[in-house]
Amino acid sequence: MHRHDVVVVGAGLAGQRAALAAVEAGRDVAIVSKLHPLRSHSGAAQGGINAAVGAEDSVDTHIYDTVKGSDYLGDQDAIEFFCREAGPTVVEMEHFGTIFSRGSDGNLARRPFGGQGFPRTIYAADRTGLALLQALYERLGTESFTLYEEWDLTRIVVQDRRVQGIVAFDRRHGDFAGIAAKSVVVATGPAGRIYGRTTNAHSCTGDGIAAAYHAGAQLKDMEFVQFHPTALLESGILITEGARGEGGILKNVGGERFMSRYAPHVLDLASRDVVSRAIWTEVKEGRGFPGGYVHLELMHLGRERIESRLQEICDFCRNFAGVDPVTEPIPIMPGQHYMMGGIGTNIRGETNIAGLFAAGEAACVSIHGANRLGGNSLLETLVFGKQAGNAAAAYSDRAAPTDISEEVVEGESRAVHAMTDRKEGEEPQHLRTEMQATMDELVGIYRQPQELLEAQRRIGALKLRFASVRVVDRSSVYNINLTDALETGHMIDLAEVIVAGAIARTESRGAHARVDFPKRDDANWMKHTLARFTPDGPELSYAPVAFTRWEPKERVY
Repeated sequence: MHRHDVVVVGAGLAGQRAALAAVEAGRDVAIVSKLHPLRSHSGAAQGGINAAVGAEDSVDTHIYDTVKGSDYLGDQDAIEFFCREAGPTVVEMEHFGTIFSRGSDGNLARRPFGGQGFPRTIYAADRTGLALLQALYERLGTESFTLYEEWDLTRIVVQDRRVQGIVAFDRRHGDFAGIAAKSVVVATGPAGRIYGRTTNAHSCTGDGIAAAYHAGAQLKDMEFVQFHPTALLESGILITEGARGEGGILKNVGGERFMSRYAPHVLDLASRDVVSRAIWTEVKEGRGFPGGYVHLELMHLGRERIESRLQEICDFCRNFAGVDPVTEPIPIMPGQHYMMGGIGTNIRGETNIAGLFAAGEAACVSIHGANRLGGNSLLETLVFGKQAGNAAAAYSDRAAPTDISEEVVEGESRAVHAMTDRKEGEEPQHLRTEMQATMDELVGIYRQPQELLEAQRRIGALKLRFASVRVVDRSSVYNINLTDALETGHMIDLAEVIVAGAIARTESRGAHARVDFPKRDDANWMKHTLARFTPDGPELSYAPVAFTRWEPKERVY
C-alpha cells in the first residue's frame, strides 16, 4: 500500500501542472504515468498556444472567437476565465524556460490559426508542445514528489461517494498496488486510438476517462470528436495548422483553391470542423486525387521560411511520405485528432465525485463545446491543470485520511488475471482492430442514422466479446499483451458513449454533423450531454449551457 495526499494520474502538461500546483501548496504528491513524462502526448502538439498578448489584440476577441468556434456550446463563464488566464500562463511558461520563437522586434512571434480573428497563436517553430513539456518538467524536477513510472491505472476507488485513491498495475514487476489518496486528479489525455486513422499516439487510450466513468463520474459531450483537416495520407501523422497559418493552401485535383466555396472570408483558416468537412466533400464529389486525398501546398513560401518555421513538418513529410514540402505538395486527408468531451468538471476541475478532479483533454470544462480552436488545447492543459492541482491540494488539506483495503486490490488483480488464465477466447488486438474500423467507417466526419445504429450494434457485440477476452502472454514483466487488453476495454466503453450521444443528438453542431439533421437546433439542443455508467450501457441526461454575453448566431467564416 502506498499513500499520498494527492495522486495525479498522467504526466503530460495537465498532469505536471496539476502536480506542481499541489506541491507548491505543500501537499505530498505522486504522479502515476504509463509513460516517461517526456514521452507524454503533449509533446506531439505542434502549432502553438493562444494568448491575447499584443496591443492590437484583446482578451474579449479571444473569448468571442472561442465561443463562436465552439458553435455556442461552450460554457461562456469558463471560456472567459480561460482566456483571461492565457497571457499570464504564457508569461509563466516563458519564465519557466520555454524557448518561444521571436519576431524581428524581439517580441513573441505569433501566427494566424483557424477560426480566429487575430494572429494570437504563440509558437516554438512547430514543436510548441515539446518545448512547453520540457520546460515544465525541468521546473517540476526542482520539487519533491513521487513518480510511479510505467504504471497503468486500472481503477479509481470510491467509497461513500468519496475518492479513496486508485489501483494501478506496475508493468515492470507485474504487480497490482493500491495508492491511497485524499484527492485524485485525472490527466491521462485523449482517447483517440478508438479510431484507426488518428493523429494520436498509441498510448492515447482514454484510461483515466474510462476509470472515472466506471467510478461514477459523469462524462460530458462525448459525441463531439474533432477531425484535424491535415493529416498525412498514409500514416495519419499530424501536419500542424501552423502550416496553413504560415500561408499554406489547400488544392483539389483541378488545382482549385476549393476553400473559397466553404469559407469565402478566411479560406483555409476556417475552423477545423468546417475545413475537414470541405476536404471530405471535395473527395466524395470526385474532386480529390486518385486514392482519395487533396494537396496542402507550401512551396510558394520559400525554403527558408518552411525549414525555419516548420522543421518537424519537413522531417515528417520527407521521412514518412517521401515528399519534400519545399518543392512538392503534401498529400493529406482529415484524421481524428481531439475529443471535445471528457470527464465533466467545473473551472476548478471538480467532478460530481468528492475528491476526484480532472484536467486537460481527459476533462470537459466545457470551453471547446462542439469544436475546439487550434492553439487552445495547450493553453487548456496549463490553465486547468493548475486549477485542478490547487483544488485537489485544498481538498486534501481538509479531507479525512483514506484507505484502500487489500481485498479491493486483490479483487482487481483477480479480475485482470482472469484474462491470462483463460484457455479460450479472442485476443484483444482483434477486438481493438474491429472497434477502430467501426468508428472510422460509421462514426466519422459525417454521420448517417443507420450507420450510427449499426455502430451501436457492433460496439455492443464487441463489449460482450471482450468479457471473455484472452491474454496469451502470461509473463509478469512488461506484458504488453495484457496492457493491450486493459486499454482495449477502456476504449470499447468510451466508444459506446460516443455512439450513444451521437445517436441521441438530432442536430448538426460543430464537429457533430448529422446528414439527416443538417442544421443546428438551438431550441432543442443547446445543452450538454451527460453520460453515466450502468451495466446496461450509458445513461444519458442533459445540462444547460452557461451564457454570459454572447448570444448564439449563425457561424460563418
